[in-house]
Amino acid sequence: MTTSLVVGLGNPGPRYARTRHNLGAMVLEELLSRRPGARLSVHRKTNTEVYSQGGLILARPRSMMNLSGGPVSALAGFFRVAPERIVVLHDELDMDFGQVKARPGGGDHGHNGLRSITKALGTREYVRLSCGIGRPPGRMDPAAFVLKPFSRTEQEHLPILCADAADEAERVLT
Repeated sequence: MTTSLVVGLGNPGPRYARTRHNLGAMVLEELLSRRPGARLSVHRKTNTEVYSQGGLILARPRSMMNLSGGPVSALAGFFRVAPERIVVLHDELDMDFGQVKARPGGGDHGHNGLRSITKALGTREYVRLSCGIGRPPGRMDPAAFVLKPFSRTEQEHLPILCADAADEAERVLT
């Protein structure tokens, strides 16, 4: 059986829990909710939280977003997952809020979490599942924008976005 690894990116702790930069982790929670009784457990050797069943591993790094590469690479090595079987769930500034797109390989589009993963894996050949958060308003710094909570309107649509992204992740895995 070929093992697949799905990683939801975000920053740890309650301070960041409902921010745009944690959208990947929110989608991971939706994937977990679709598996009765599934919950993440700390995997100390890789600095991640992991759920594993059969050939599927769902994981969330316990590091800050910009340092995601080390934990993802450690997980891939520990569970012997080939890079092309890794799906990374992440927020994307260059897509409108609510859009979802899976793409194998490619660049990081300025996303420091993806940059860290590419460097640690030594390849770009993993799947990126981008979840659109849109561009910041006016001249707001993108780094500040991603660390802000979703607007009230976005929060109303967030469950739909997470469900759509989880559906796309499951499609990619099959």
